[in-house]
Amino acid sequence: MSSTAVRIEDVPFDHEKVVMVTGSRSGLPIIVAVHSTVLGQALGGARVWAYAHWTDALTDALRLSEGMTLKNAAAGLNRGGGKSVVCLPLGASLTLAEKEDAMRDLGDAVESLGGAYMTAEDVGTSAELMAVVAERTTHVCGLPADQGGVGEPADATSEGVHSSILATLDALYGSREVSGRKIVISGLGQVGGRLARRLAGEGAALTVTDVNLRKKELADELGATWVGVDEALTVEADLFVPCGLGGVLTSEVISALRFKGVVGAANNQLASHDGAAALAARGILWAPDFVVNGGGVIYLDMAMQPGADAAAIAKRVTQIGEAVAQIFADAKAKGITTLEAAEQLAMARLKSA
Repeated sequence: MSSTAVRIEDVPFDHEKVVMVTGSRSGLPIIVAVHSTVLGQALGGARVWAYAHWTDALTDALRLSEGMTLKNAAAGLNRGGGKSVVCLPLGASLTLAEKEDAMRDLGDAVESLGGAYMTAEDVGTSAELMAVVAERTTHVCGLPADQGGVGEPADATSEGVHSSILATLDALYGSREVSGRKIVISGLGQVGGRLARRLAGEGAALTVTDVNLRKKELADELGATWVGVDEALTVEADLFVPCGLGGVLTSEVISALRFKGVVGAANNQLASHDGAAALAARGILWAPDFVVNGGGVIYLDMAMQPGADAAAIAKRVTQIGEAVAQIFADAKAKGITTLEAAEQLAMARLKSA
């Protein structure tokens, strides 16, 4: 499901720069949205996805870039928020050559911003495709290690989500024990697949789903229960772990959920801001996505620095769970939603810049 369930007229526009062009090679709409550079150069991934209309892709880019501002601020990075989207028609698929042309077009769009934004991999892209973007701009990271880059950030994203899952279980049950817990994972891509393997190894009772039916092979391998994407939202379980696209938590979905907590890697999980209050009213503990999934940007930012220390990066990523626990505590103490508590964390840093 996509965050484009949100209408573009409902998205506040307080972005610094938005560039939208038709790729000269690919013929595809290329969107780069820079929400904020208050803390530094904007950092956020490049998404290749199919949309019903280009305005849906623009909506996604605007919401995702705003989310990156909050994510990078909450993570303590000297980075602003930005995002890029390559818009495909519904049902379209690209050959490798066509993808590479789209990445060169993306590189030109990024370069046109003069360094305000650095891109990286996201849904539909990879380290190898970022190497193609690098043919047209130096403002790209996450290239393959054998090409001088720092590689995929999915391991770090997964690690941060896992530490957040432990913090959420602790807040709900007073124990970080995974074994025997019923957990539903929606989306078995780079991050969701890693989480599924790890949680299965720790003894969780997994129910999984993905829009790509070939991912059922992983479910079979792990002994997990496979369900349809919509059916996953009605399973009764301890935790729901959304790792696909955003916008899944609509008011209708929230009213039917049978989970004790929600904690996952997907960006913009709430279809609307008031979804946080609706979850709280139902007694469902929600770990704010832009904090939970910050491991990837932490890794990319720190790994690019001279003399990068792998142990220090791993420690920083694991500390995401501590941040989530603090957000839970702050929300309870102040009588506010976990979203408001997380936003206060991010805004305090933005205001101090």
